[in-house]
Amino acid sequence: MSRLDVRKTYKLYIGGSFPRSESGHTYAVTDAKGGFLANAAKASRKDARDAVVAARKAFGGWAGRTPYNRGQVLYRVAEMIEGRHDQFTADVVAAEGLTRTQAAKVVDAAIDRWVWYAGWADKLAQVTGNANQVAGPYFNLSSPEPTGVVAVMAPADDSLLGLVSVLAPVIVSGNTAVVVTSYERPLAAITLSEVLATSDVPGGVVNILTGDASELGPWLAAHLDVNALDLTGVVDRDLGASLEAEAAINLKRVLRPSTPDWTAEPSLARMTAFLETKTVWHPVGV
Repeated sequence: MSRLDVRKTYKLYIGGSFPRSESGHTYAVTDAKGGFLANAAKASRKDARDAVVAARKAFGGWAGRTPYNRGQVLYRVAEMIEGRHDQFTADVVAAEGLTRTQAAKVVDAAIDRWVWYAGWADKLAQVTGNANQVAGPYFNLSSPEPTGVVAVMAPADDSLLGLVSVLAPVIVSGNTAVVVTSYERPLAAITLSEVLATSDVPGGVVNILTGDASELGPWLAAHLDVNALDLTGVVDRDLGASLEAEAAINLKRVLRPSTPDWTAEPSLARMTAFLETKTVWHPVGV
């Protein structure tokens, strides 16, 4: 007797848990040839609000960890992605229509990219901070601090490597994230949420919403408890301009829409985009 497949129920990832969408709505996810893959949850504004609350709650504890410990936590995620290499490869094959060999190379690159950012966790402050020369009897020290809650619009052109390339630099420095996945290619992000849930990343540090960025983006951009936006995944210029205007309500930092080459070597730019510089003056001899 043949058996029935055990079909996965695709959910959101908020605060370390997997809730169904508050809206009760789903949408069909198709493969590169238009064939049906899954029904993904369609996040609502209420879901986005819950994700921001979870990210804010997690921020203090995550930012307060030592950079070395954050690097350890990120490295553990890379280990777990490596352990699920076949599953991620299958997700990339289905979403992007690559051969299995090509998709495996994408997964390898995503793991390497995650490790690269993990390695910067305890080095970033030394590179971006400074002891400043001043004309007076003072020490003047500048050090980087995380911005806070960052809303990330994930890119659609590379469902895994692109996602890792925008998420890892946000959290490595102590920020927390609310990620709106690619609408057409969310499966790699869903699999990543399962990795995060079973790793050492505290609940709420990363929150993943499947749904439409044109619906969730304006609400997140205007949310007063969101401190920064990464609009890399926004391809509609009018939408990008609208989100930037909404972000001005509380002077959010905004990383503007772009079409980067995800295969290129990463730089510090994506990490420093979500850092604030704190400068301390201290009298000499006191």
